[in-house]
Amino acid sequence: TVRGISGWGQPVAPVHARAGDLVIFGSRGVATHAGVHVGESRFVHAPSTGGTVRLDSIRGAYWAQRWMAYRRPA
Repeated sequence: TVRGISGWGQPVAPVHARAGDLVIFGSRGVATHAGVHVGESRFVHAPSTGGTVRLDSIRGAYWAQRWMAYRRPA
């Protein structure tokens, strides 16, 4: 689950995020969505179960409000 992987690896400061890092989103401190950071403030994800995989901007209004963390393998 997203909640399970939200504590995986090491936290990464946004200025040090690089391609391959996980990006975690949520609300009220609860992780609800994850994607893979690809650089230039973009990430790849499937917006819903069975949804089409797509590329979005972390800076977009919806995602910027829900960003929680970047994580990287230890």
